[in-house]
Amino acid sequence: MATKQYAVIGLGRFGTSIARRLHDAGQEVLGIDINEERVDAAESFVTHAVIADSTEEKALTALGIRNFDCVIVAIGDDMQSSILTVMLLKNLEVKKVIAKALGKRHGQVLEHIGADWIVYPERDMGERVANQLLSPNMLNYIELSKEYNIEEILIPEKMAEKNLRELDIRAKYNVSVIAIVSNGDIIVSPSPEHTIHKGDLLVMIGNREDLAKFSSIE
Repeated sequence: MATKQYAVIGLGRFGTSIARRLHDAGQEVLGIDINEERVDAAESFVTHAVIADSTEEKALTALGIRNFDCVIVAIGDDMQSSILTVMLLKNLEVKKVIAKALGKRHGQVLEHIGADWIVYPERDMGERVANQLLSPNMLNYIELSKEYNIEEILIPEKMAEKNLRELDIRAKYNVSVIAIVSNGDIIVSPSPEHTIHKGDLLVMIGNREDLAKFSSIE
């Protein structure tokens, strides 16, 4: 998996869970918060942690924020700061901005000002968000244990129009296909001769690390 640069603005519970998961996966993570205690606490699970006011354009520019692959705005209860931060990030042409919404109206404003992905914490756990950032082909997952998941993964284009026997996924990637979703139909326990097509989803079971490697195939 290629290393990317992420910035997490707001190091409360939600921001911390995203930052920790991304850092554990070997990504470069900059943690930003206006609160010194939170920044100090974050130093153990991010690449760098800084005290900064994200509503100040000069502060964001000094951090080189426009060079990051993705910025997650996880500001707690300050809706005004959240909105101003997202506006500044979009003005600075950050490639991808993900923002935590405190409610439906807040989410609508964030969408209007250009946030690329709006997250509602009561619905989207921080770890799920981080997992999807790390594995963009992974559309959904069920955590079976700390080590094993069942995941729904969009097939890599290079695997299209080949059957499961040719692909030999279990031997090559150490994960198993337990079902295929194709044009709305679900094929459970597909045969080795089953051909998969572009746009099909593979429902797979395996170790989380092995699944992550598979879902990052381009």
